[in-house]
Amino acid sequence: MNRNRRTIAAVLVGAAALIYGVSPIDIIPEFLGPLGLTDDLAGFVGAGFAIWRLLKGRDPKPRPEV
Repeated sequence: MNRNRRTIAAVLVGAAALIYGVSPIDIIPEFLGPLGLTDDLAGFVGAGFAIWRLLKGRDPKPRPEV
């Protein structure tokens, strides 16, 4: 996957996690107290890990081709 696709994929994963976090549709409803927030937390942690894997080892700036 090239550099631009990795960046776009990372942004889409982050956006999906944010949409799930604020969405009223949940696997475990929030009215169950702290237990209801665990699925949101798991989604954020999973998205953070996915973003890290996508962007790991990526050069900050593209190298000029010679």
